[in-house]
Amino acid sequence: MTQTTMDQTLSYGWHKRFMDTLMAYDIIRAWEAGTRFILSLLTLTILIGLAGGVVKTFLDLRLLLSADVEVALRQVVVDTLTLLAVVEVLKTTLAYCSEGRVRVTFIIDAVLVVMLTEVISRWFTGGEWHQFVILGGILLTLGLMRIVAVRYSPAPTTPAQQANQLGLVFL
Repeated sequence: MTQTTMDQTLSYGWHKRFMDTLMAYDIIRAWEAGTRFILSLLTLTILIGLAGGVVKTFLDLRLLLSADVEVALRQVVVDTLTLLAVVEVLKTTLAYCSEGRVRVTFIIDAVLVVMLTEVISRWFTGGEWHQFVILGGILLTLGLMRIVAVRYSPAPTTPAQQANQLGLVFL
């Protein structure tokens, strides 16, 4: 390397080289890599929470021996429905990882499961009728939103896939 080339390199400065390197790096790839890393941590957190919830639900079965059967089974049903809501959140996270977009039907499914958990909880505790009317209205609205989301989904689907998304396939 000649003296002039060395002088030019040194005068260029590290901050200029850093900025050139930064500008050359594809920011989209960095965003995707960062998002995948964070979603991997989120998936791990959800799986650990799901495992903990299953253990708690299993431990709640001991209530059958010490409390009324109705109280024990109510707790198991509410725990199970809550775990199903967590499964729907996990499905949403995994769908985002694989498809790069959030599927509205998965989000609505998660909210529906949470709302159904709330309805059953209110039912067991003897909630007032106006609470049931409000929750029923929310459930009806969510059900209609789910139908519209499946019907007008941007992803091309066959009639069999639509029936499966609507929950009409029981296999």
